[in-house]
Amino acid sequence: MKKAHVIALFLVITVALAMPTGAHAAEQPSLILQITVDALRGDLPTRFESVLGDGGFRYLMQEGIWYTNAHYEHANTETIVGHTSLATGTVPAAHGMVGNVWFDHALGRLVYNIEDPQYHLLAAGADVDAKSEIDPTQRAAKVEGRSPANILTSTFSDELAVHFAGQSKIFAVSVKDRGAVPLAGHAGKAFWFSKASGDFVTSSFYYDSNPAWVDAWNAKKPAWAYDGQAWTLLHPQDQYLFGDRDDAPYETDFPGYGRVFPHSFGSADDKYFTTKLTLSPAGDALTLDFAKTLVRNEKLGQGDVPDYLAVSFSATDYVGHLFGASSLEMEDNIAHLDRTLADLFSFIDQEVGLDKTLIVLSADHGQPEVPGFMHEMGVKHADYFDTDALDKTPAIEALKQKFGLGSELIEAFFQPYIYLNHDLIAQNGLDRGEVEEALVAELVKFPGIAFAVSSSALATGRVPDTVMTRAVLKNYQASRSGDIYIVFSPNVFINDFDGLVVASTHGSPWQYDTFVPVIFAGAGLPSATVSRPVRPYDIAPTLAGFLGIKPPSGSIGVQLPEVLNR
Repeated sequence: MKKAHVIALFLVITVALAMPTGAHAAEQPSLILQITVDALRGDLPTRFESVLGDGGFRYLMQEGIWYTNAHYEHANTETIVGHTSLATGTVPAAHGMVGNVWFDHALGRLVYNIEDPQYHLLAAGADVDAKSEIDPTQRAAKVEGRSPANILTSTFSDELAVHFAGQSKIFAVSVKDRGAVPLAGHAGKAFWFSKASGDFVTSSFYYDSNPAWVDAWNAKKPAWAYDGQAWTLLHPQDQYLFGDRDDAPYETDFPGYGRVFPHSFGSADDKYFTTKLTLSPAGDALTLDFAKTLVRNEKLGQGDVPDYLAVSFSATDYVGHLFGASSLEMEDNIAHLDRTLADLFSFIDQEVGLDKTLIVLSADHGQPEVPGFMHEMGVKHADYFDTDALDKTPAIEALKQKFGLGSELIEAFFQPYIYLNHDLIAQNGLDRGEVEEALVAELVKFPGIAFAVSSSALATGRVPDTVMTRAVLKNYQASRSGDIYIVFSPNVFINDFDGLVVASTHGSPWQYDTFVPVIFAGAGLPSATVSRPVRPYDIAPTLAGFLGIKPPSGSIGVQLPEVLNR
């Protein structure tokens, strides 16, 4: 072989070896669009398929890779926990967000998950005190500032920023601050809806002042367009599975909103006006409009490196709390959400191109059925648990006498944790672990409590290797977890949601709360339906693998081959 031919062959082989294979051989997407639907239990889109149109969920079903058997493995299925797990690819034991709130013994108060007094909100009148309902900040101290500082591991969006040296544009948008901040990560920028002002806001962690386009959007006051309007059905009532169940007695009768359609938003000067918007598809519509404005003004998907946009839609969660998963309100909400998704996909196709956009949709948790509905179906053991009884039963009183404790032993209960009175225990010279174990032994005797375990036992490994203890261990973080973790029996719930009596509350390790959809679409992916078990923790490392970047620092997920081997 001639020398020139040898050199040419060597160059061909070298180039071939240097070329990426599999997913990396294809052109990188211009945009990563991560959609989270708060409380979208995995069966809801197909359960209500008859009221869906084209281009939304049907696009995902027909054109995407739909994983139909996705479950979380951590025990506390709450909003901040799931959103942060989606962002980081790991469990709360690693990322640290063990609950929407936790009691900090050093501070002597309840802490809201993303509170940060160092970084104030960039909007007058958008503080967390005013016009706020169905919000865990009501239980925590009113710390106005927000940041991702409490998230202990990196997120996919952080790794995207690092890999491309800060060139990727990274944004997250939601009605809920805890729906936006985790997915923006430490390196991106987050916006959320203020019920106090009716604006989308951010904090000084992200900007010194609002971008001009944000002020311009807020100045138009889109929320006030709903003044005097109402949430009405998208289709004729007889087309719905639950069309004849519009006035169930177990649904929440929120003041001025009611249990039946139409649900009035009332006047814009009503103190609950903006809250009622978020309890309906209007909250998702406002989120969509703000997200579209962001895409245009920040020119997402127009650069040489991939950009990232996370949109978290919150209405499904709020509707589930008030009316339940099996209600006309939930069914119509899914129909409206479907139209919102179709609008978003059409917009992204025009602005960026769906062939250049990698879409992933999932949820932060599922949701249960309302006990009243379960009773109608013949499931009689569904019920609500009276948490006020935890420190007042004869068994607990006898336990306090045994240890010589004259005051309340239980400092607080914030689902799923019991917090004990550490000062009282110390003053009596008692071993906290011994007190915890004695209390656990009594708690598991309560009707409606399926499982209880002490943090002392979790920390020392003195627990049996069961599905339940593994789930609770995945939620255990030494400095934030409470003293005793309680798991209520299936279909047993607390119905106090931040001061409001509601129809249902999620947060358990049971399958109805862990079951969520995981769907990838766009970017030239083939369509497929996959029934093998997967975990939402797999999303972040799969996105990283798709782009050829390193996964988040605490990730335990695996890369999904159907997405990578396209």
